[in-house]
Amino acid sequence: MQDQVIMDNVLTSVKNACDIFMHGTIESSTPNVNSVFKQALNDCLCMQNEIYSKMAQKGWYPSTSAPQQQIQQTKQKYSSAN
Repeated sequence: MQDQVIMDNVLTSVKNACDIFMHGTIESSTPNVNSVFKQALNDCLCMQNEIYSKMAQKGWYPSTSAPQQQIQQTKQKYSSAN
């Protein structure tokens, strides 16, 4: 199996774990459980970011920048909603 495919599968798995930990944090019924889920979510998000960064460095997860005009329009749209 190619390294890129393996990394893509790992990234997908970590994203799914982040989703589970997020829901655990939201649904937790005690401060202690909430704290454990929050820490697990934070750790998982850090892991996801590291994997994404490595993939992006190798060109396996290309991303494009949004035009500055589009960014400004989006900011205005949501700032006027408040």
